[in-house]
Amino acid sequence: MLMPKRVKWRKQQRGHMRGLALRGAELLYGEFGLQALEPGWVTARQIEAARRALVRQMKRRGKVWIRIFPDKPYTQKPPETRMGKGKGNVEYWVSVVRPGRIMFEVGGLPSDMALDALHQASYKLAIKTKVVARHESATGELS
Repeated sequence: MLMPKRVKWRKQQRGHMRGLALRGAELLYGEFGLQALEPGWVTARQIEAARRALVRQMKRRGKVWIRIFPDKPYTQKPPETRMGKGKGNVEYWVSVVRPGRIMFEVGGLPSDMALDALHQASYKLAIKTKVVARHESATGELS
């Protein structure tokens, strides 16, 4: 599962998810991508489940790029614990995703197979997504 090797601070505050994605909103590597439509936290488990669904649907063809990384610790207090006594322990890691962010990219396979694979991956994520394609200006159709 994805997580940082080391971090400067063990626990973080929650922060805000206002606005659109400032970076990572365009396709860089592949021909098709999975773009977030709403803000949210995507856990390391969700990223791994989506990656497995992608790879399985692609049948060992093409290439996958994961454009998000879970670098934010999610802390949780044990159940039935009274208030106070500090912040809880780190339970898992999340990636902050804003609308417009490209989370996964695929390339090197037919368009129908790529679209099916990205749709399967989208079912594993807890936020609304859409499949985007790189437009080829010379041919005027999707690559």
